[in-house]
Order: sequence, then structure tokens, then C-alpha cells
Amino acid sequence: MIAIINKTRVTLLLLLLWFMFVLLVAYISPGLSENKRQPTTARRITGNSAAGVSVTSVKDSTGTNSLDQDNDGIPDAVELNTFADRDSFRRWFTRIAEMQFYRLSDQWNPDQRDCSGLVRFAWREALRRHDRLWFQRMGPGYEAIAPDVTNDKEARLLGDKLFRTAFGHYETNDLTNGTFSEFADARTLKTFNTVFVSRDRRQARPGDLLFFYQPWVKKYPYHVMIFIGELSLAADGAADWVVYHTGASPTDEGTVKKVQLSVLDHHPDSRWRPLESNRNFVGFYRLKILE
Repeated sequence: MIAIINKTRVTLLLLLLWFMFVLLVAYISPGLSENKRQPTTARRITGNSAAGVSVTSVKDSTGTNSLDQDNDGIPDAVELNTFADRDSFRRWFTRIAEMQFYRLSDQWNPDQRDCSGLVRFAWREALRRHDRLWFQRMGPGYEAIAPDVTNDKEARLLGDKLFRTAFGHYETNDLTNGTFSEFADARTLKTFNTVFVSRDRRQARPGDLLFFYQPWVKKYPYHVMIFIGELSLAADGAADWVVYHTGASPTDEGTVKKVQLSVLDHHPDSRWRPLESNRNFVGFYRLKILE
């Protein structure tokens, strides 16, 4: 009898111990499972975080700047997409170029004073902040004629390397592989930084460029002028003014000229006449940042 009771007690004790073991396992298992999952979760979060950093980094440093939806080689982010910005740029661009006819700014590097140098200089200065210090640097005669361009992404993204120098769709590494440069001759401006508008002057707008091609000039066969339209200084009612630099030579540093298209139509050398009948006149082109 005693043996039966003892056996029963042992059985109950074993059952109790089993029951406690089951409860303990049930209690501990979720924690173990969570701990086992934690590294995976942590790795997943880390992975997502790393991906997030990567994507964010791309987006912050290039982001939409890496887009080139119109396939023109210029990042969409630096193009002037509002009427106000395009108008402001045109006003500053043409005024700064025109001012060089009256007095060359000390900010224009003498070593870059030629036809394309005038375009580069006016382009770069048109995008700057036109504050008191800017006016002091540029010299006398300048005044505020329009609000500043509000899209300053070009300055942040491209810096002074505003000019594309090669064919192709824009890619992020173009910013570091030399595709964009501080320098662009007339051919580079025409080929990579502008789009053809027309050979008909009635289609031209202020800030457009005129190109001439003289194939016998081997080093720099292209020549560029800036279409101003109606003058902002000494306005006379005419709306076909252009400004350009004649170019430098070993014996002549050249000069900035301002003339009407109607006068150039009768240039003594017919190769410089901006007429559709002149095969050396390539036509009017518009800056891609304005398109």
C-alpha cells in the first residue's frame, strides 16, 4: 500500500515537473525566437537603412538632378523651368553682355575676351546673386533690372562648370568626369549647350545666340553673337540688336560691338550677313537651360 502511495507521489511529482517544464519552455521560447529573429531584423533594418542612405544620398546630391527627361544632356534640375526665372535670366544675360560694349568689366578675364568668352561671362554673371558686393565688383553703370534667378541648383550642382562638352544623356558621373567645364568655345556652345531655333530672325528671342561658320578658319571656325532684341540701354525703338566680341588675334585684342541685324545685312563681307541665303550663317540657337 505504501509502495503504491509512493509510486503515485513520484508520478504526480513527475507530472508537476513536466507541467512546470512545459510552462517554462512556453515562456522562454518567444524570447528565444525574438532573439533569434533580432539579428535578421537588425540586418534587414541596417540593410534598408544603408539602402535608404544610398538612395537619399543620390537624391540629395543629385536626386531629381540626375534626371534628364528631355535627353538634352543637361540635368533637368538646373534648367530654368518657370517663366519668371527664364525672363530674369534673359534680362540679366543680355544686359551684362550689352554693358561690355560701354565698359569692359574687370571681372571678365582678359585672357577670355573673345566671342564665346562674352557668352560665358554674361551667362555666369546672370546666374549670380546680384547683391551690393556683386555691383561693386562689376564696376559702375550696372543696376538691378530684374529679380535674381530663384533656381540656384545650377550653382550648387555645376558650380562654375556650366558648359557641357560632350554628346550623351546626362548621368551623375558627368559632374566629375570632365563632361562639364568652365570653358566652352563657340562650337561647344552650339553643339552641346543650345538647341536650334531657326534661321528666321522673327523666331529669335532676347538671349538667343547667332552662329556663323567659317570652315577655312581651322582652329575656331565658329563665331557667336548674342541677340539682344530691343536695347535696355539707349533704347531707340529698334528690336534687332546684337552684341558680340570680334575676337582676338596676335596683333589685336579685339573689341565688343553692338549693331543691328539690319545693318549686318549689308556687311561688306557677305559671309557675315545674318541672312537665310547666307550659307555661312548657321542660325539662331537657344540655351538649353531656357528650354
